[in-house]
Amino acid sequence: LSPSTDCSFTCHYRCRALVRLDCSGPPGAGNEDDGTEQALEKDTNVDEPSEWEKTELDQAQVEQRIKEYNSQINSNLFMSLVRGQRGARGVTVPCPGPAHPSFDVSQNKDGSYTGFIKVQLKLVRPVSVPATKRVPTLQTGRMGPRTQGVKRRTSFYLPKGTVKHLHILSHTRASEVIDALLRKFTVVDNPRKFALFERSEKDEQVYLRKLADEEQPLRLRLLAGPSEKVLSFVLKENETGEVNWDAFTLPELHNFLRILQREEEEHVRRLQHRYAHCRQKMQEAL
Repeated sequence: LSPSTDCSFTCHYRCRALVRLDCSGPPGAGNEDDGTEQALEKDTNVDEPSEWEKTELDQAQVEQRIKEYNSQINSNLFMSLVRGQRGARGVTVPCPGPAHPSFDVSQNKDGSYTGFIKVQLKLVRPVSVPATKRVPTLQTGRMGPRTQGVKRRTSFYLPKGTVKHLHILSHTRASEVIDALLRKFTVVDNPRKFALFERSEKDEQVYLRKLADEEQPLRLRLLAGPSEKVLSFVLKENETGEVNWDAFTLPELHNFLRILQREEEEHVRRLQHRYAHCRQKMQEAL
């Protein structure tokens, strides 16, 4: 392992030439806002129920909440009871033109509604997107050379502070929101590598809570109101504390095995050298 001289970052010595760090500046020279927020953030357990989850609303209360919500926003991102056809996987496509805050209860029997949620993407690792390249084959027919598509991946960092609005249904789950975000950015990474968090500010403290897959973000948005200080949504890496090997591709797993094998061979070589040196000293003493 090769530690950095400017910070606490440590990497494998074989990877040292492939890693570039920008941490040589004086403390505090980076983005002060990010540092302040990270210092104030507190992660809460996913099993801890949110205060919004304890609230149950009947259809009349949902209608009243929607009216109150629409009266507090300054944009056309209204909520409304479902009146049209819903999209695939609970994510709908916004209609052209401004949405109207009115709704017809007679056309909605289950009390479902639609609305917009705003999700901030705070990813520290690069994401993978498809990059298909056409390469010629050796076979040539009458219509000219044939080509074959080769699936490739390219990785890049999403711009800092990327924000996306999604038009979803009240019963759209957090896992479906993650899938929709990845599709919009054509990200091919496993969705289980990511998690949706609710972010709230209280008493000069920022709290983050990971949403369970079955939780409904639009319902939380309605119960919390439009204030982003009270509630906002953030997409981050899914840090579970345990390695989810199923989320990696076969080439990545094979690469991990090669790295482990090299480390094992290096460790065995050092042990053999150590005992050979001890054996030599013992023989010289005899």
